[in-house]
This record gives sequence, structure tokens and C-alpha cells, in this order.
Amino acid sequence: QVQLVESGGGLVQAGGSLTLSCAASGRTFSTSNMGWFRQAPGKEREFVAGISWRIGMTYYADSVKGRFTISRDNAKNTLYLQMNSLKPEDTALYYCARKTALSGNAGYADVGKYDYWGQGTQVTVSS
Repeated sequence: QVQLVESGGGLVQAGGSLTLSCAASGRTFSTSNMGWFRQAPGKEREFVAGISWRIGMTYYADSVKGRFTISRDNAKNTLYLQMNSLKPEDTALYYCARKTALSGNAGYADVGKYDYWGQGTQVTVSS
């Protein structure tokens, strides 16, 4: 069983920064591909960023490329999302998720390729 707990959300002004953390339980974090998603009210859950376990290859949605950075600390079983130059349209509930082992490095943006999800942390960006 894997448990994921996000933290670090909050209220920030446009142009500001936040760093989200996702603490993972269990011994499989270091060999799991991971992702961040977000969901705004009335919208579908959308991919934000992903990172592979083997060499730390990263993937980003076009909307956050150049502003957000995903990283991981396998020794601490923790996934991070550094968010800079935040915009009001970044307002959403942010989730971390573990990618299924069978999906490999394909389909990071596919919600269906993740098997464990955290409860989410709210990020609100004011204009």
C-alpha cells in the first residue's frame, strides 16, 4: 500500500512562488515514476509535471513549462513541485500521484496510468 500526502499549498499573489511537497510512504517510491496533476472547479484533472525514477527525466505541460520544476528526493521519499511566476489560472487543487509500474515512461499526462493519489493541496493565486 502506498500513501501520498501533499503539503505546501496556500494563497499567493500573482507573480509569487510556492513549493509543494508530496511525502510518500512505502518502499517503492524510489523506483516509481511520479506526477503532479491539478484540478480547478468545474474542470477536468489535468497533468502538470512528471518525473521518472531511473534518471530523473522530467515532463511538463506546456502551460507550466519554464515556470514550474518537478524534483524528487528518494532518500526522503518526497516529491516536490517548485512553482514560480504564478498566475491566477494556476489556481487549483494540486495532487501528486504514482504512475503504475506497467506504464513505464509512456503517458505521463494520462490520468489512467496512475494508481495512487494524494488528497490534494489547494493553491490559490490572487490577481
